[in-house]
Amino acid sequence: MKASLIERGFCFGENGLTTIEAPSLRPIYWRDGVVALLDQTRLPEEEVWLELRDYRDVVEAIREMRIRGAPAIGVAGAYAVAMAASEVSEHAQDDFIGELEEAAKDIEEARPTGANLAWAVRRMMAVARNGDRPQTAVEALIAEAARIQDEDEEANRAIGRFGAELIRQGSGVLTHCNAGALATGGYGTALGVIKTAWAGGKIKQVYATETRALFQGSRLTAWELQRESISVTVLPDSAAGQLMRRGRVQAVIVGADRIAANGDVANKIGTYSLAVLAKENRLPFYVAAPTSTIDMSLPSGESIPIEERTPTEVTHAGTTRVVPERTDVFNFAFDVTPHKYVAAIVTEAGVARPPYDRQLAGAVQASGG
Repeated sequence: MKASLIERGFCFGENGLTTIEAPSLRPIYWRDGVVALLDQTRLPEEEVWLELRDYRDVVEAIREMRIRGAPAIGVAGAYAVAMAASEVSEHAQDDFIGELEEAAKDIEEARPTGANLAWAVRRMMAVARNGDRPQTAVEALIAEAARIQDEDEEANRAIGRFGAELIRQGSGVLTHCNAGALATGGYGTALGVIKTAWAGGKIKQVYATETRALFQGSRLTAWELQRESISVTVLPDSAAGQLMRRGRVQAVIVGADRIAANGDVANKIGTYSLAVLAKENRLPFYVAAPTSTIDMSLPSGESIPIEERTPTEVTHAGTTRVVPERTDVFNFAFDVTPHKYVAAIVTEAGVARPPYDRQLAGAVQASGG
């Protein structure tokens, strides 16, 4: 990856690099043809910003999970399309759209499960096709990518407000993986609900699963919540049932990478197990996601493509091997939670409850999707 390191805690501002203040954390920024993103593989030990000048490097960053979370990947994909358009416009005046479509295909295929990446790439390509000449299209694409990020943060704040209304006073809330500002255009989905409810005094304690295999809960969610001065306790994934049984949890809330028309939810592996445990312990299981994550073209979760990642994420902890050589590994990145386990799905258009097919369609329509 052709990238340079930016000093810890800085981002692009109007006059160059400026410090990042806690309330405005975003995992990705655009400035003068350059994408700066916070390398999430380095957290929490180091806060390192990568400066990417080629759309192929953005694609690689998505694949390597230097940026992750369905909405954040969508934003990164949008900026990558703008970068590709700028490159193509320099040499392909006659077949600008044709060459850009080839680049867009590579961007869209960087990670298959999340709905937001394909959604953002399609939205960007619609803008590109409306341009009367390549340079005009490039300018419009840059503006559209920024609009996608701004809209996502605005949607997340609305999700936070709607979702906070579901949380009972004095609750312990359990979350899985990372669905905060790091995983979105800004603020967060599940963590957006948690942040809003915490600010309203409704949450007494947040519990974050480690989220194997890459520890997005212990590395990222704990880092993000500590940054917001929100009390968080990390637990092994396998300890969630015991925590629920002891009455420490009053609600479970997670994000989503893709939601089918019937309300089936694809999210980080382990989400299905938590949903079953929540039902057994009579706890509400909530999903928070923008309408861009809803895929009305899929009737159920059975049609959602599930990414299988490299075995080394399981066989190694960092650079240390923890599994004997020649051992088979199961490393699906996501699982599908059937809608019967989901008490409500929170979007920027409001709270959807079963039966989901009509309510989700209405939420997508209300959001202009």
